[in-house]
Amino acid sequence: MASRSYSNLLDLAYGGSPTLSQERKRFPRVATVPGILSEVEDDNCNSVGSDAPSSISQERIIIVGNQLPLRAHRNTDGGQWRFNWDEDSLLLQLKDGLGEDVEVIYIGCLKEEIAPNEQDDVSQTLLETFKCVPAFLPLELFTKFYHGFCKQHLWPLFHYMLPLSPDLGGRFDRSLWQAYVSVNKIFADKVMEVISPDDDYVWVHDYHLMVLPTFLRKRFNRVKLGFFLHSPFPSSEIYRTLPVREELLRALLNSDLIGFHTFDYARHFLTCCSRMLGLSYQSKRGYIGLEYYGRTVSIKILPVGTHVGQLQSVLNLPETEAKVAELHDKFKGQTVMLGVDDMDIFKGINLKLLAMEQLLMQHTENSGEVVLVQIANPARGRGRDVQEVQSETYATVKRINKDFGRPGYDPVVLIDTPLQLYERIAYYVIAECCLVTAVRDGMNLIPYEYVICRQGNEKLDETLGLHHSAPKRSMLVVSEFIGCSPSLSGAIRVNPWNIDAVAEAMDSALILSEAEKQLRHEKHYRYVSTHDVAYWAHSFLQDLERACGDHLRKRCWGIGFGLGFRVVAMDPNFRKLSVEHIVSAYKRTKNRAILLDYDSTLLLTGSLSTIPNVEAVGILKNLCRDPKNVVFLVSGKDRKTLTEWFSSCGKLGIAAENGYFIRPKHDADWETCVAVPDFDWKQIAEPVMKLYTETTDGSAIETKESSLVWNYRDADPDFGFCQAKELLDHLESVLANEPVSVKSGQHVVEVKPQGVNKGLVAEHLLTTMQEKGMLPDFVLCIGDDRSDEDMFEVITQATAGPYLSPVADVFACTVGQKCSKAKYYVEDRTEILRMLQVLVNASEHAAKTAPRASNRAIIDKCI
Repeated sequence: MASRSYSNLLDLAYGGSPTLSQERKRFPRVATVPGILSEVEDDNCNSVGSDAPSSISQERIIIVGNQLPLRAHRNTDGGQWRFNWDEDSLLLQLKDGLGEDVEVIYIGCLKEEIAPNEQDDVSQTLLETFKCVPAFLPLELFTKFYHGFCKQHLWPLFHYMLPLSPDLGGRFDRSLWQAYVSVNKIFADKVMEVISPDDDYVWVHDYHLMVLPTFLRKRFNRVKLGFFLHSPFPSSEIYRTLPVREELLRALLNSDLIGFHTFDYARHFLTCCSRMLGLSYQSKRGYIGLEYYGRTVSIKILPVGTHVGQLQSVLNLPETEAKVAELHDKFKGQTVMLGVDDMDIFKGINLKLLAMEQLLMQHTENSGEVVLVQIANPARGRGRDVQEVQSETYATVKRINKDFGRPGYDPVVLIDTPLQLYERIAYYVIAECCLVTAVRDGMNLIPYEYVICRQGNEKLDETLGLHHSAPKRSMLVVSEFIGCSPSLSGAIRVNPWNIDAVAEAMDSALILSEAEKQLRHEKHYRYVSTHDVAYWAHSFLQDLERACGDHLRKRCWGIGFGLGFRVVAMDPNFRKLSVEHIVSAYKRTKNRAILLDYDSTLLLTGSLSTIPNVEAVGILKNLCRDPKNVVFLVSGKDRKTLTEWFSSCGKLGIAAENGYFIRPKHDADWETCVAVPDFDWKQIAEPVMKLYTETTDGSAIETKESSLVWNYRDADPDFGFCQAKELLDHLESVLANEPVSVKSGQHVVEVKPQGVNKGLVAEHLLTTMQEKGMLPDFVLCIGDDRSDEDMFEVITQATAGPYLSPVADVFACTVGQKCSKAKYYVEDRTEILRMLQVLVNASEHAAKTAPRASNRAIIDKCI
């Protein structure tokens, strides 16, 4: 099957957008023959732009997960495979939030191994019947991918378990990582078989497919891509131990929207991006976004919900009613506390059992009255740790029942055989309290399911001997370390490691008044029933649509190789400054205004010294020698320092302290752009800054004649950022009645007189040149940070005013590809110096050829 995307490489080479064909063919919505369409690593894929939109108006979403929401069964005679939907799968349940007019395609693996000679037939069946595209993985590759890298490296690390010894997760194995990448490539090929890039949304799920966004973004630069992580995201101290930490972060950042269950998980991810990639984030109108090469990667924080309709339908089944009646008789006269957990090391089953033992020891009146029913589901992983959890659990249950049990009464009932959904729900219905004490868990929907089931229905109320109008009640004891904990404000939150505290929480849950239990249940039921899985899916897709809204308004191209690939997205008018272009304009112009930021532009990257190097000073001096040039250096530093550094540049204009002081040349006097009556406000601001300096290691105060600057460049990035925000608010409060402005910049908070900014320097230069009758026909302005945007704005607006020649060439240029008011960019500071040197060479060449041209004109005149 041919891919439905195309690329107009000729248009792309000239910086244009792909041309859309007027005739659009109607393609089948999905592929009918499985197969690999393209190699993701193909170099030709690097710069593929947006594809031609499909004529089909129906919205479609491609949902990609490790496993398809299907169950597979082979006929008893060993013949054909039979498939049916897995009603318990989250990927299937989320369809309820997408609307009936949204077509859903699933991509994932099957739980059963399919023989190679059967795969084509199975693919065709799943595609036609279920709109599912299976990814078939060789057994050895799947083992390395899932049981190896996912369960041996990622899953333990994301749950805060470091591989401190070979027994704890095992050392990092590069071959397992390569298998993980290979599987993600296979999934990418499956997406490419069915995607219409400009029409379809792609929603990738969980840590199994964290590098998939890179492969999809590499093939389709404007793909509309969301990713949701269903596990915890660890703190940066834990995550940074992963050898492939940056590869995973950069891969996730190729998504348009990244979702997390809780703010803590999102905060940890953002901190990792800040510390390891140097990225900053900001919140605008309630949305958190990361700027990444011109793209805004949005962050979504919303816990997933349960499928309320499914639970209610099972509650109505006759089998459920019969099971509830059976359990009601079995535990008659006893209070049931319930735990439902997977048998793995992070669910804290044994800690819960120890808390139950403590409860029976400290509150002997509960013996014979309280029963803990622990349902232990099979572990999803495998290994020695699972065996240790099982043996420890069995031993603890045996000891508790031996010490506190008696004929007809076992304080702990362990159920380690698989249960049908209706059987589990029956236990929810009869339990007075649900205990979820995992030591670390991504979300855990058990408390949500319990609350819905405790609401019950009339038939179950009758079975339990309750009046149908009687208020419902339930109690929850939940761990602080699970994703659902923040949303259950009525639950008793515990530290599962503190066994005494858990035991006391269990006792509190038993002795609370009925009215209190009812209030807590009503609060939980109101939240859980309105924030179900459909609400979660609908909200995520709404945000994904918003995050992708500006795709077609930006020009995109891909850079980088392998997992370092990323897409640069910029305004169509924003482009790289060509040396040939600027030199051509430079040569044909006569009145040139050149504005150069110093602090972040002319200093070499990575240099600790702020003193200009000999090369930069020499270039500035030579630029000033050309009588057609008026050159101004703009800096935030004080005038004394700048005078010392650039004393050899006699014709260089200097603006110190971000434009407060201006000097047109070395032998001129300093002028002030803004009249400031006094600086009494410093006596208010400086003590406040000193307070934050004392409490923020790595910060310092820079005292200037016109301003005060709090610099936290050497502080911890997260703590420094938080302190800067607090300082900004503090200073704005105490200086509210003073004629100053408080601004935050790149690792600084600055207090300066109102109206002082670098834009004043641009205004002063253009006005002065106009007054001298030198209308600039060439303007070059280069800057790097937020303070330079004022200069860009002034010279851009000047093109429509009287300060420039009508045919002036204006070059507002920033350093690096980022959002800016400048229309041009250069890659780095080294490129700036090379470009300025080329301009110097052009001036020197013109100076040498001018006398010869003059002599030739005299000779021609004489002849």
